[in-house]
Amino acid sequence: MLGDDVIRLEPLGEEHLAGLAALGRDPDVMRNTRVPEPWQDGFEHTWVEAYERGRNDGTRDGFAVVDAVTGAFLGIAGLVSIEPDAKQGEIGYALAREARGRGIATRALGLVTRYALADLGLERVQLDIATDNEASMRVAERCGYRREGILRSLHMKPGRRQDFVIYSLLPGDD
Repeated sequence: MLGDDVIRLEPLGEEHLAGLAALGRDPDVMRNTRVPEPWQDGFEHTWVEAYERGRNDGTRDGFAVVDAVTGAFLGIAGLVSIEPDAKQGEIGYALAREARGRGIATRALGLVTRYALADLGLERVQLDIATDNEASMRVAERCGYRREGILRSLHMKPGRRQDFVIYSLLPGDD
């Protein structure tokens, strides 16, 4: 299990379904992530199953972010995609509203990044961040990610195109 004195990252499982459902219904999470919009009832089950399959076949690995002391669900962080042959992956994270602004995202991203580079041996990790998500860009920069550029009009949601900033981190980056 990954963690520090404030948060713990647990493999996503059935015990996190209620937290995932609440997270997925958050308007900020819907706007800035790939969760369905509008939220589809029961999608939290699909979410957990996809991460369980990915963990088994090496193509993704997701974690619930929980409070290290109380065990309360704070959000999700993980590798939304892993390309084992290319030794690279994309990391994503989303926090419950009550967990935001407390440094939790920075801690979670740092833990997942170290896991990806050290434990999985990836040679590149990437973040795709909506250009209007200033808070997430600050998290990326605090964790040492470098801004590479913008993917313009990247389609994420039905009827809406959005620009995304690409950040990356390589094992030798400071």
